[in-house]
Amino acid sequence: MRVRKQPLLDGAAALRVRRVLYLNGLRGGEIDDAMQEIELRAIERPPRNRRAATSWACVVATNLAMDVHRRAERDEHFLPAEETAVLDAAEPTGLRDAIRSGLAELPPELRATIVLRFYADFTVPEIATAMAVPEGTIKSRLHRAIDELRERLPMEAMT
Repeated sequence: MRVRKQPLLDGAAALRVRRVLYLNGLRGGEIDDAMQEIELRAIERPPRNRRAATSWACVVATNLAMDVHRRAERDEHFLPAEETAVLDAAEPTGLRDAIRSGLAELPPELRATIVLRFYADFTVPEIATAMAVPEGTIKSRLHRAIDELRERLPMEAMT
């Protein structure tokens, strides 16, 4: 008789990881693929502390999203300038949509840092460990990302 193991992430934890993937710029099938990859990695090398599984999955999700963006940069074809202006003018004006739009424009490393800090509630040392960079690098990325978001957000969204 086979004993079925409990899934790594319950409903709320899986939703949180999906949101981290979404905020890191993945959409639709990319999110489903990343969730399957996270489950596969959990089977191959489960997190040491089962209670920290959600945090572990958020870090894996962020790394997977960064990998997707790196691959896309290699294959990316840029839009002509006039098409870009039309897309920018059509952006939604609500705060949530403005933040999502601003996050989408950030480089993957800055986006990942913002998502881990302000959405997944990681501390600076936790982010530094997860991303394998010094704490000072995380602090400068946070500062630069916040500055860039301020420049991109419409004034109405900041009040």
